[in-house]
Amino acid sequence: MVAGAALSDDLTDTQWLCELEEIGEEEGYFSPLGDEHAAVFVDRAQDVLFVSFETLLGVRSISERGMPLGFDVCEQRGWSHLSILATKDSWYRSRFVYGYFDRLVDEGFFEDFDKVVFYGAGMCGYAAAAFSVVAPGATVIAIAPQATLTRGLTEWDNRFPTTRRLDFTSRYGYAPDMLEAAEAAYVIYDPDEAEDAMHATLFKGANIHAYRYRRGRSGAIDADFRAMGLISQITKAVSQNKMSPAYLARLMRGRRRHMPYLRAVLARTMSDDRPYLTAMLCRAVLAQRPIPRFQNYLQAAEARLQEDHAARKAQKKRAPESAR
Repeated sequence: MVAGAALSDDLTDTQWLCELEEIGEEEGYFSPLGDEHAAVFVDRAQDVLFVSFETLLGVRSISERGMPLGFDVCEQRGWSHLSILATKDSWYRSRFVYGYFDRLVDEGFFEDFDKVVFYGAGMCGYAAAAFSVVAPGATVIAIAPQATLTRGLTEWDNRFPTTRRLDFTSRYGYAPDMLEAAEAAYVIYDPDEAEDAMHATLFKGANIHAYRYRRGRSGAIDADFRAMGLISQITKAVSQNKMSPAYLARLMRGRRRHMPYLRAVLARTMSDDRPYLTAMLCRAVLAQRPIPRFQNYLQAAEARLQEDHAARKAQKKRAPESAR
């Protein structure tokens, strides 16, 4: 049975894929999609289908069980899940991937489920948005997705020079257009990451909701989501027809108790040399629990604020003398 399945870190990538194939065949299927992609489907209840796009490297480095995200999100709730894996940074621009989704549409695969949720981050966020068109009415969660990497539209994004040879103008190409049939799409990005913010502005439509999450890098936001169990909570909200921008905002408040996020915010306020904000953050954290690091930084920030206050007072006293 799939329940509780885990794959060892000691396996080679080829061995890992073989083990995953056995697990998939036991409860659904495993399908290679050319040499660079694969799909694994676990057939459970028909009320929810969770579709995730991931890389082999990402799964093996992030998951404690060494399993695709769907196994963690769906196992306890008995939901079906479909994982689309990439063995390299391909942006899923492959005729084998196109053909696979074409077959699913022809078979009416997505029509069997009451709710369909697509999820991905970065390159995989692009794919979640782009391929969601195969399931009209789906909900999409895309973290820092690229809209496209077509040179003429994104000359300002030079992060992925090797992808310029990929074709983003053919089928499933421009991700924002592929979201027209979605019930809702949530594009979550860090506004301080310039390229991610610029891609986010390309996602427009009444059903597209942008959410600003100051964290740095799509991988960090994705890690927060996984650690806080937000992906499972969002999928549950979708299944219960509770998902909305306001509900997502309420779920996001959980990051105020998530230590990796709080440490990242602390590092940001320190690097920006903003002692007042540092003090406010440390007080908020210490009101919840005593953490020596935040106590030390609070003392340093308060000392800095006192020094600045004293310096301003001294300057005011000198001002009348210089005016004479």
